[in-house]
Amino acid sequence: MKLLITRPLPDTVVAAAQAHFDVTVRAETTPLSQDELRLSLADYDAILPTLRDEYDADVFADVPNPRARILANFGVGFNHIDVQAAAKAGIVVTNTPGAVTDATADIAMTLILMSCRRAGEGERMVRAGLWDGWHPTQLLGQHVSGKRVGIIGMGRIGQAIARRCHFGFGMAVSYLARSKKDLNYPAKAHTTLAALAAEVDVLVAAVPGGADTLHLVNAETFRSMKPSAHFVNISRGEVVDETALIAALTSGEIAGAGLDVYEFEPTVPDALKALENVTLLPHLGTAALEVREGMGLMAVDNLRAFVSGDPLPNRV
Repeated sequence: MKLLITRPLPDTVVAAAQAHFDVTVRAETTPLSQDELRLSLADYDAILPTLRDEYDADVFADVPNPRARILANFGVGFNHIDVQAAAKAGIVVTNTPGAVTDATADIAMTLILMSCRRAGEGERMVRAGLWDGWHPTQLLGQHVSGKRVGIIGMGRIGQAIARRCHFGFGMAVSYLARSKKDLNYPAKAHTTLAALAAEVDVLVAAVPGGADTLHLVNAETFRSMKPSAHFVNISRGEVVDETALIAALTSGEIAGAGLDVYEFEPTVPDALKALENVTLLPHLGTAALEVREGMGLMAVDNLRAFVSGDPLPNRV
């Protein structure tokens, strides 16, 4: 079977795929173009795509009899694939959920600490040669230990963030989820985002992307937050109304933010880059070699199961 891997992946992943498939690895690191999307469905039996390879309904409609039978997505998020349109075309979609949990939660903690402790500002000060030595009132931020964190979405990643906050920093945990969770630490469930936002010192978005969560975090959310509170997003960029976030940061409605994802990624607004009270990372959530290897090998396992007719480990 012919397999297209749409971006360069770690050598171990490519080798594992080559043991079972006739593999083509696309050399570019950019997303598939509109023409490439359509050709991939027509020319390959299986595809291993990833973030921003936009397999939408129009793409499937333009290839009425696709050769491809499976999209084994590299990543837990699959909002760039119209799963219903794929199913209609007879194409199965899988993802790689378990492999990303701890790495993404670690990045959330990185952003919480960097934003609350103004680490980004301090790093820029040192690099610019503007640091004139320690003094008692320099870059005073917010202590994280013992504060209250609010998690929007308590799936695998949300719970991993909450555990780190509670057991690592003694933080109280509040959350918003579709159902109440059975956790091994105290956690307060909320039924509205506004109520959650009003209560916490740090608010973290950890929900999937897609139409259901588009601009879930918006001007109302930021109005509800304390002026001393910080916002962190490690989910998907479109979960946040970026214009509203910029306004909240500029006006002092909230104290700061830490972002690993952006609404129109990879475009980051100049207004956001100009602000000192926001930490900006280039989508580093799973950027560790062993994690990316684990994601890739999980995608290959999904492909192998499909070819063998076995139950798919991670069908979406």
